[in-house]
Amino acid sequence: MERPRKVQRYCQSCKKHTTQELERVKKRKASELKWGQRRFRRATRGYTGFPRPKPEGREKPTRKINLVSRCTVCKKKWSMVGIRSKKFELKEQ
Repeated sequence: MERPRKVQRYCQSCKKHTTQELERVKKRKASELKWGQRRFRRATRGYTGFPRPKPEGREKPTRKINLVSRCTVCKKKWSMVGIRSKKFELKEQ
């Protein structure tokens, strides 16, 4: 999938359509203080082993792509909804 690097989108800060730059970001490390991670650590500690079975079969054919759009006027940025794609490329116009 190819997407243009610069797109016209609505800026929530400027309250109008502006040119925004897209950039791909990597998923950051999950916080150890979140409730789900604390529950997971509690379930896996000790001698009991893994709390749920590992998924069987092959990996998913696509990965979620995380994008961030930055307004060129006010420089604010927002994360976009993750889209699924095998190949992803930001192209210059």
